[in-house]
Amino acid sequence: MRKILAPSLLSADLAFLHRDIKMLNESESDWFHIDIMDSSFVPNISFGSLFVKHVKKYAKKPLDVHLMILQPEKYIEQYKNSGADHLHIHYEACIHLNRTISAIKKCDMKVGVAINPHTPIFLLKDVIKDIDFVLLMSVNPGYSGQKFIRQTYQKLEETKDLILKKNSSTLIEVDGGINLENASVLFNNGADILVSGTTIFSSSFPKKIIHKMKFCNDF
Repeated sequence: MRKILAPSLLSADLAFLHRDIKMLNESESDWFHIDIMDSSFVPNISFGSLFVKHVKKYAKKPLDVHLMILQPEKYIEQYKNSGADHLHIHYEACIHLNRTISAIKKCDMKVGVAINPHTPIFLLKDVIKDIDFVLLMSVNPGYSGQKFIRQTYQKLEETKDLILKKNSSTLIEVDGGINLENASVLFNNGADILVSGTTIFSSSFPKKIIHKMKFCNDF
C-alpha cells in the first residue's frame, strides 16, 4: 500500500518559508502541496505561479499544485513553467473537463481532478482512467484548519470501488482536516496520499508529526 504525505504550505509560516521548506526536505514527507486560490471559486485568496516558482528553487521533492480557481485551463502552461509536477483541477470549475485533462498531460504534468465534499464520485466515471489522482476534499475548500467531514470515509470507499470497476491505476488523495487520529483510518481504508497542513506546521516538532502520520499503524 502506498503511503504518501504531502504537507500543505498554506499552513507554513510565510515569514520563515525557507526554513519550513528546508524542514520538509529533511523530513519523511514526500511532496509539497500548494493551494492556489482566486477568491472567486473559493472565498479566499492565496498563492500564485510566482510563489510556486520560488518554492521550486529550494524544494527537493515534487510540487503537488491544487488549483482552486475558475477557468484553470487558462493557466496550465503558466504553472508548468513555474515548476508544478502535478496539477489538480476541480471538477466543479471545468466546463470541458476532458480537454483540460488532455492539455495538462501535453504539458508533461501528472493530472488530478479534485471534487468538493458535496460532489458525487460517480461523476468521474468517464475520466477515471485518464487521470493520475482523484483529490477528495474532506473540508469545504478555501481555508486551512477546518474540521474533517466524516462523510469522506464513504466517498473514499466509493472512489476505490470506481477505480477497481474501471480497472484504473488512479491514486486517491485526501485533503482537509487530516490529523494523527484519522490518518491511519484513511490509509487503512484505501487512501494513497494525505494532505495535511495545520497538524504539521502547528507542532513544535513537525518532523515527528510527519513520521507518526506516515507510519501511523506502528503507533
